Amino acid sequence: MFKHLILDAAYFLQTSKSYQANKHFFYNLLENDKYRYKKYVDILMILLIFISVCVLIREVKFHVNDYLLYFSNYVISIIFFVEYMLRLWVSSSVSKIIVSRSEHDSFLSRDINLLSTFREILSIKFKYILSVRTIIDFIAILPFFHELRLLRILILFRVFKLFRYAKSFQTLAGLLTTKKFEFLTLGIFASVVIFVSSVLIYVMEANNPDSPIDTLFEALYWSIVTISTVGYGDITPTTTEGRLVSMLVIITGVVVLAFTTSLVVSAFTEKLDEIKEVKNIEDIAKLKDYYLVCGYDSIAKEVTRKLSQSVHNIIVLDDDLARVQSARRDGLIAMSYSPGSVETYKKLNIDIKKQVKAILCLREDDIENVYTALTVRSLDKDIFILSLLMKDSNRKKLEFAGINNIVYPQELIGLITKELVGQPAAFEVIHQLRSEYTNVDIDEIIVTTRIIHNYPTVGSLTN
Repeated sequence: MFKHLILDAAYFLQTSKSYQANKHFFYNLLENDKYRYKKYVDILMILLIFISVCVLIREVKFHVNDYLLYFSNYVISIIFFVEYMLRLWVSSSVSKIIVSRSEHDSFLSRDINLLSTFREILSIKFKYILSVRTIIDFIAILPFFHELRLLRILILFRVFKLFRYAKSFQTLAGLLTTKKFEFLTLGIFASVVIFVSSVLIYVMEANNPDSPIDTLFEALYWSIVTISTVGYGDITPTTTEGRLVSMLVIITGVVVLAFTTSLVVSAFTEKLDEIKEVKNIEDIAKLKDYYLVCGYDSIAKEVTRKLSQSVHNIIVLDDDLARVQSARRDGLIAMSYSPGSVETYKKLNIDIKKQVKAILCLREDDIENVYTALTVRSLDKDIFILSLLMKDSNRKKLEFAGINNIVYPQELIGLITKELVGQPAAFEVIHQLRSEYTNVDIDEIIVTTRIIHNYPTVGSLTN
């Protein structure tokens, strides 16, 4: 009976639209960086962290308003507790695990083993609870028990929650994680040097009545200060042997500091392109009404140059890194992604309906343009698509792909040549007027019936 109740509840929650919608909403609000409202939650949490720390600092020597103290000790802690429970809830789906295990056991013609299922659930939940970020979230709740004064000091640990809310901190943590093995090796090496030097300086200085090093803790303090190249000078060795150890520790400290600096610099260098790409994606998400140019060949360069003169926003997509770098040198936002892949638009968070003004398929390859058009049409049926046509035999394929306008360069060259041969003077005049190297400006004047009625006609002027 109990087993059936558990299964019925799991299937109900897994198929309940309202439950899944609420869970998806809180997941976006807490975990999805692309969700538009998440940044407001992050700002609120950062503000609460700084309020609680400021109250703690103020409380050391001055009286704090009772309402403000109540807000810091209770309200903020309760908010963090609610956030902690919500994150624990959305971290994994209990109902999905039970349903999945039930269907698997049913397929094998056996009853579900609830004990092993609950073990799996607890394993997943405890793995999340024991993660570094979740431990920090839990410590941030402890100041709620403010009667224990020691726990109030844990308010300072709320500062570490900034790594969850501030993207810059997340980026820094991600960079340092890439060198985890190197930093671990460096830490072990530094720890061994600190331990050995502490014991050595203690053995050599502790029996000297003039030496300020009298305990092992003082020797450890001296060793850490020395290897970090800080050198406060409050504790210094007096014996020749002790000073010799000090020299070796100083040299080791310089090596450790140089190695640490090189690790950080190399981590930033290796991830610099990735950081720029993330920044470009964020910039694209903020743009409205831009032209999406797919491909950056010679014709695309000329088109984007003309569009840029009219102050249009332009995004270039091309899977060839050399062409992407060429576009960036020309001052355009360019991303090295295939315009013919649906995953590209998902990863770049491009909303074609709301953001893109038109799609320009300007690859000098009809097959690539067809793929791009088909992909775009699968995402939006109404977006305007213009494409180059390199071979007239492929015109039907481009039309079938849903392209609105097709530009055939050879056909345009033929029309221009015809005009140049038939009416060379007229063509030269138009060419000079449109040329950017002349001082002649050309403007468009709209002639309406109102203008015609208000001004005399040519016939009346002659009369």
